[in-house]
Amino acid sequence: MELWLGNLDSSATDDDVRELVRKYSKLQVTALRREAGDGSRPGVVLEFAEGDAEALYNAQRRLHGLYWKGRAITAYLPMRPGTKK
Repeated sequence: MELWLGNLDSSATDDDVRELVRKYSKLQVTALRREAGDGSRPGVVLEFAEGDAEALYNAQRRLHGLYWKGRAITAYLPMRPGTKK
């Protein structure tokens, strides 16, 4: 399962992001991949080994729009071919 976070402060470390997600979702991040872009709104793709679709959806709802380190976070769940909501 994956969750994408965008518009992060560029000074936020991987550990900062993991702690933020753990605090607001209780989900453990197993992998974190930075997305380059143009650098104006840095993003990360987070992977989770545990939890279910509902837990991930709740994490997305809690994190989307959250004001953190001077920026409003954008959070969304990437759709996979053949998946249903």
